[in-house]
Amino acid sequence: MTTSHNFNTTILREYDVRGVVGETLSSDDARAIGRAFGTIVARKGGSRVCVGYDGRLSSPEMEAGLVEGLRASGITAIRVGRGPTPMLYFSVYELDADGGIMVTGSHNPPNYNGFKIMLGKKSFFGEEIQVMSRIAAAGDFESGAGQAEDQPMFDAYLNRLLVDLDMGPKSLSIAWDAGNGAAGEVMTALCKKIPGQHKLLNEEIDGTFPAHHPDPTVPENLVQLQAAVAEGNCDLGIAFDGDGDRIGLIDGQGRVLWGDQIMLLLARDVLKEHPGSTIIADVKASQVLFDEIARAGGKPVMWKTGHSLIKTKMIETNAPFAGEMSAHLFFADRFYGFDDALYAAVRLLNIVSHSDQSLAAYRDSLPQVVNTPEIRFPCSEERKVPVIAEVKSRLAANGADVNDIDGVRVRTADGWWLLRASNTQDVLVARCEAADDEGLVRLKQAVAEQIAASGLDVPDF
Repeated sequence: MTTSHNFNTTILREYDVRGVVGETLSSDDARAIGRAFGTIVARKGGSRVCVGYDGRLSSPEMEAGLVEGLRASGITAIRVGRGPTPMLYFSVYELDADGGIMVTGSHNPPNYNGFKIMLGKKSFFGEEIQVMSRIAAAGDFESGAGQAEDQPMFDAYLNRLLVDLDMGPKSLSIAWDAGNGAAGEVMTALCKKIPGQHKLLNEEIDGTFPAHHPDPTVPENLVQLQAAVAEGNCDLGIAFDGDGDRIGLIDGQGRVLWGDQIMLLLARDVLKEHPGSTIIADVKASQVLFDEIARAGGKPVMWKTGHSLIKTKMIETNAPFAGEMSAHLFFADRFYGFDDALYAAVRLLNIVSHSDQSLAAYRDSLPQVVNTPEIRFPCSEERKVPVIAEVKSRLAANGADVNDIDGVRVRTADGWWLLRASNTQDVLVARCEAADDEGLVRLKQAVAEQIAASGLDVPDF
């Protein structure tokens, strides 16, 4: 077990490890991750790492390889069982472990899998993942005879979610869609404890995802939930991604509430308890969110996209709540600061059940703007960062109003547009928001001109 191991470089992402099973990712990789990460933990004086896994067909084999690698480095692997990623995060806190690894392909297609990692109570990402890779490549492993302990955390996690359930007098009718992902069993158990009427969809964990792809930020994946809301005359619908760390939300009229709209509802509630506190959102979020947080007495902070980066910034600023456009939602208020869609659902239901305003009425009350979804332009790994630098240089020469915290977010009389390099794909990501359709056309034209000026093809968008 002391031999070196080289990973396919494509699986080493900014925030996690992820690849195609049988092509770029194997159980040998899982074993090497266990061995290398176990080495890092051991050299920091740690000895216990929690391990969880999702419902993908390859996950049990990957989990077994991971545990084997951890044990070979002298680490005790605490096997917390199958469930959503937040259950693994919770386990690290609850058991005061020295780290945690979740075997999950998140919302990727069924043939993918991967690993989300915590070192201590913090995200393990960026350069740390590269260090782990170098340890494996050099075969520079610690050796030992670690143990494996079975410690299922399903019940403890479910009970922790219920601690903050505080339903109001309004009885709600709710449709739920787990997308056959890892949140299904917890969702089912949770619904038995929540007052009201519940319609459950795709609650069975199935790694082939037979109903639809488990990504609630994509509109076509919410069609089944929208139909269930309409058919049952429900007050709202809630969806989860493949590993339960991102949420989707439908109002009683079947309309999607996007990540920043969900964030605002939650942020206003948090600010009642923590007036004047910092609320963080990523650069892709609507200006409406930042303006309304300020109006509610909060201190809005625009930050870089990426769940690990957001969590790190939360600790730095002591923010009680943060979120991303992708609907990762992070509660440090009464919770641990990690992204947990099931916990976010509990907090949402508290708000809606206490309010005299329906979710649909809340949505209608927001300032009306027009915006694009995230637009992705193909751009090679080698070019994507230089292109952003070129755009930034041209904008500076023109005296544009630019926030460059993550790419460029440009304010104009029409609204704003964003262009940034993706951390996880060979693409540039754009988004535009204006007061009206005519303004949106002008903003899109500004993006197109910048992309063309850097020599890239501009597809229709």
